[in-house]
Amino acid sequence: MNAKRATWWSKAIALIALINLILVIFDLSYLSVRDIYFLHLPPVVKIYDPIKGIEPHPDTKEYLQTVDYFKQSQQSDEGLAAASTQPLLKSLRQQSLFMIEENPFLSANKSATFAKLKHRLEYRLQTRSTKEAFKTFWSREYLSKRDLATELAFFTDKIEPLLKTNYYRRLNANGLYVDNFWRIDIFLIIFFALEYFGRTLWVARNSDLSWGDAIARNWYDGLMLIPVWRWLRIIPVAVRIHKSRLFNLERTITHITHEPVAYISQKVSLFVIVRLLNQSQTIIKDGTLANLLLSPSQDRVGKADKLNIVIDRLISLTVYRVLPEVQPELEDLLRYSLKGALKESDVYQVLRAIPGITDLPQGAIEQLADYLAQAAYNVLIDSYTDAQGKILFDNLRDNFASTLKDRLQDKNTQGEIEILLSDLIEEWKLNYVKASQQRDPEATIAETQKIANDF
Repeated sequence: MNAKRATWWSKAIALIALINLILVIFDLSYLSVRDIYFLHLPPVVKIYDPIKGIEPHPDTKEYLQTVDYFKQSQQSDEGLAAASTQPLLKSLRQQSLFMIEENPFLSANKSATFAKLKHRLEYRLQTRSTKEAFKTFWSREYLSKRDLATELAFFTDKIEPLLKTNYYRRLNANGLYVDNFWRIDIFLIIFFALEYFGRTLWVARNSDLSWGDAIARNWYDGLMLIPVWRWLRIIPVAVRIHKSRLFNLERTITHITHEPVAYISQKVSLFVIVRLLNQSQTIIKDGTLANLLLSPSQDRVGKADKLNIVIDRLISLTVYRVLPEVQPELEDLLRYSLKGALKESDVYQVLRAIPGITDLPQGAIEQLADYLAQAAYNVLIDSYTDAQGKILFDNLRDNFASTLKDRLQDKNTQGEIEILLSDLIEEWKLNYVKASQQRDPEATIAETQKIANDF
């Protein structure tokens, strides 16, 4: 699979995953916002109510049917004097009393809606009793004293929509609410299962990972296959969108994780540094460091005689790289030192006492100093490059290392060095902790992001 096709495929899968997440969010939030769909998007309710096992509540449905019958009866010329008016009003009063006592909104967890309904009617009738409000409202005496059309319009606009939003959910054989979203979700679960296992198998065949390791490394994609806790799918969807670059989530992720990352990074870095310094103190105090450097019986990695190798490398670096670079300054120093030494030497004082050469020419002293400085430099260089000189250097190195090890094995010396090093590390630790508390971790994160953006 070439790069262009792989990019297209990953974006397509990310888009399908996003659609699936939108469906999941819609399903999870449907009951909470069903009233909005009912009032403004009736087709959505008509399509999705059967999936959630929702039906109009039989009590409120019957109540609204009786209200419709009453409205139809008032369209005749007789109005409130019609023969059917009194039985219908009586039926509405009885149904209202039953509705107040039984609260049909309770099963749908819409008690707040029922409370709003009662409050509106109580305010309309200027009473604190809902029963009295319904009893008065559905009476011929009240309606005959008021404008019937206005009262019915109030009920239609303010009370009826609340009654219509009430519903009843069917139960299945297990006593749980009917929810057929799985019939939609199952196809997407199968699709993502095939994609997940196929992709991890392809990764396993084209890498050193086993199929199980490939599955484990992409564990978050397994959340797309779980039919419960569907909200967790936001994790694999966000990862897919970010990896496929379907949308640029970098800025969003930066803002979301800014403060947590700053806090955690500060704690982690503080822990790591203090832990490292504590371990360094421990190996210094218990003599582990001294044994490692001085004892030949310790377990070694690579070449055993590392100290001699390091010394040899330093000498070689000094002779071949450093000294040629500082040759003028080194010769000046040797010349100055030798000139001073010659003037202070007994030979020079004796020569000055000889008649005729009381004042030895200054140029002669400088020429002799130049010669000796150049000779000393050449001797140092030639001694290391010469085979015999190299042997002498090696003997000096070995003797130096052996003598240093012997002197360092002295308990008093070791104890003094260990105390000094331990105190030095303790100072580093205290200063680091103090500085880390004073520095704003968010400023560090901002600096890190700036450096990343620059590159």
